[in-house]
Amino acid sequence: MSNDFFALISRMKYIDRWALMRNTEKESLSQHSYEVAVICHALAVISNKRLGTNYNAEKAALIGLFHDTAEILTGDMPTPVKYYSPEILNAFKKVEEAATDKILCMLPEDMQPEYKDLLFANEEDKDLWVLNKAADKISALIKCIEEEKAGNREFSKAREATEASIHKMNCEAAEIFLSEFLPSFELTLDQLK
Repeated sequence: MSNDFFALISRMKYIDRWALMRNTEKESLSQHSYEVAVICHALAVISNKRLGTNYNAEKAALIGLFHDTAEILTGDMPTPVKYYSPEILNAFKKVEEAATDKILCMLPEDMQPEYKDLLFANEEDKDLWVLNKAADKISALIKCIEEEKAGNREFSKAREATEASIHKMNCEAAEIFLSEFLPSFELTLDQLK
């Protein structure tokens, strides 16, 4: 039996995001997943400290780290294509699920249960998956801000749409993150204290 899971996971660094847009700085799936993990952890901590929840922040971070694992096999589907129609979205979700299942099966059977909840959304962790979705969108918003700071206007509309989609989520922890932490991403290194 071949245990290819970790070798395949390490290939996240070769998958580029934002394929249809001109980028001043490329962003790999690995970079994005790290950022989502950090933000997802922060959203769980914000929820616990400010909103009275009792989320497992460490599990939230791990979900963020593995949330786009399917894209190792499928690539990063551009948003305008993925959400073009309900039929395309549903078909792509099935492809992602099959890819994720294939990747999970690359682990020895005794390890698969430990990773299944990190790769597939489930009822028990549904709130953490909502935080993950918000973190994913916040990461995309940060990318838009970074590109605009570099003078790339290509991301202006994406920034507006992404910010609007975060607000539509009605995720209180995400709104707190946007108001308290997002403004710092507009600053230069010398401005950060």
